[in-house]
Amino acid sequence: MSTTSVEPAFDEIIHPPNRLRLCAALAAAELVEFAVAREVLGISDSVLSKQVKILKEAGYVRVDKKTRNARPQTWIGLTKAGRAALDGHLAELRKIAEQAQSM
Repeated sequence: MSTTSVEPAFDEIIHPPNRLRLCAALAAAELVEFAVAREVLGISDSVLSKQVKILKEAGYVRVDKKTRNARPQTWIGLTKAGRAALDGHLAELRKIAEQAQSM
């Protein structure tokens, strides 16, 4: 999370578990190879592709196609909007957790 103040905002696009976990993994690096993301999350190619498509349509991730050793590779990264949405969502989850603990 950035050091600047973030406005808490629940984000229904990011919230489903696989998307939240993917965004968290992407936040740690500029770009993550598709195969690495799949292995880290422990999901199939088709499940990851679906989650990436939803996040891309929302403007939260970018997809870069590169060739390495004559093999095509897909790389995924959070956009600036995606990082901001993740930061806001995490801030809202922290706020909810604090409310639950104070009861």
